[in-house]
Amino acid sequence: MAGRIVVGVDGSEPSLKALTWAAGQAALTGDSLEAVIAWEYPASWATLMPGVPPEFDPERLAAQILDQALADALTPEAAADAVRTVVGGNAAQALVDAAKGASLLVVGDRGHSGFRAAVLGSVSTQVAQHAPCPVVVVRGESVQPV
Repeated sequence: MAGRIVVGVDGSEPSLKALTWAAGQAALTGDSLEAVIAWEYPASWATLMPGVPPEFDPERLAAQILDQALADALTPEAAADAVRTVVGGNAAQALVDAAKGASLLVVGDRGHSGFRAAVLGSVSTQVAQHAPCPVVVVRGESVQPV
């Protein structure tokens, strides 16, 4: 019986590597692939960005980033087969929640932000500690689209 592989995507190079790896694993196992992106307003949203236009839609922007990541990292067939999930909220919690019932959760070693000297980013560390399923943290060189 095929399962589900959840992969965290934020558009960063490490997340594209994780997406490519997860798609390859899904192709090997017959599992479905679910690409998850999370977005949230910063705690200081009102004070830091008072001039944000009312038409700004962070959920739509996150969906666009996810679509672009799938197009960049996967073959058109694999991208079309992937389930796309856009979640409002904390990235680590969104991934842990999405991984309930999954056979595997895949993340890159770090996202857009983070302290470069750290071995893992904050999201990958939290996911590795709290996920309800096995976790793969993808590091290293880019791989070919699957």
